[in-house]
Amino acid sequence: MADQVGSGMVTGHSAQSGQISPAATGAPATASHHGRPVSWVAVSIVMAAFVVGGFGLILGPTWWLFWVGVGMAVVGGLLALATDIFEDWY
Repeated sequence: MADQVGSGMVTGHSAQSGQISPAATGAPATASHHGRPVSWVAVSIVMAAFVVGGFGLILGPTWWLFWVGVGMAVVGGLLALATDIFEDWY
């Protein structure tokens, strides 16, 4: 990173320490949470599947619990594909 040319300032940040930049004050609070609720449900199912599968591996391994996690991940992935989750990035 030493070869970069510039002043070292990030765009939108004030030169004085402790001040809020003008660019950040008008942004809506929900600007970073894109996506439909069904997309978030699919993501939550996949995340829960990894937790269940991880516990299945940690606790023994308990293979039936691991395979339940795999099944949950498949269901979440199919739900994500069926609801066209990749179009939610707008």
